[in-house]
Amino acid sequence: MHCLRFFLPLVLILFVQSLWAQERSSSLAPAVSSESAETASSDTQSSQQSSPPEQSGTTSTGSNVKQSDAKSADQSTAAANQGVPPEKQQPKRILGVMPNFRAVSAGALPPPPTAKQAFIIASQNSFDYSSFIFVGVTSALAEWTVAHPQLGQGLPGFGRYYWRGFLDKTDGNYLVIFALPTIFHQDERYYAMGKGSILKRGFYAGSRIVITPDYHGHNSFNISELLGRAMAQGISVTYYPSGSRTAGALATKFGWALGRDALTNVFREFWPDIATHVLHRHP
Repeated sequence: MHCLRFFLPLVLILFVQSLWAQERSSSLAPAVSSESAETASSDTQSSQQSSPPEQSGTTSTGSNVKQSDAKSADQSTAAANQGVPPEKQQPKRILGVMPNFRAVSAGALPPPPTAKQAFIIASQNSFDYSSFIFVGVTSALAEWTVAHPQLGQGLPGFGRYYWRGFLDKTDGNYLVIFALPTIFHQDERYYAMGKGSILKRGFYAGSRIVITPDYHGHNSFNISELLGRAMAQGISVTYYPSGSRTAGALATKFGWALGRDALTNVFREFWPDIATHVLHRHP
């Protein structure tokens, strides 16, 4: 029953969105080529010493500092994806709805994220429209399975489940993706392997909850993930009913949080293959 809380919402969302995602996916390839052309144009302009100041916003290096940090992060990832085959690239959304902002395409080597870029990724994962849908589905399932009897049933009960589920997701995101990685100098993006046996790639993807690169590109113990999820569970005792504050209940929630992250990484790893060889489309 606990597994259903993760898989059923995901399947429902992907099934509904797959009806219109094909139309959205057709714009991915032009978007990538447009970004590549824009980067090439910026390189040409940067070599011209007499270029007017008002055109500096189209250059690659200096303009990214002046542009919004979100656009800067997107351009950095797009630049790193240059040379990566389209069928291996990780999209920002899977099937047009599932957030995939933390994924890095196989073979891409973007620079370490700045604190602002990590903050933006955490915000995207927390406040993207799909997050509200996902929390709504998981909250309905939690109410249906009476996960916390003290929260009640009906619309009022659903509301109590909803805001608690949203807090769980949001504080976990900011701790795991932004706050702790900034302190420990770790990169919490998922770097896809993209090749090798299914077993090897699956093990690699799942193991990223305990291994992550530091700012120098070296593998390190993923203290940001483990401590961040533990801290999120500690914070949750302040707003969940007393019956959910036992050590056993917290340990169970901690385990499911880590399992969800590991399974999400596995899905990210194999999504380009599923899209290309099963759905016969670009990721």
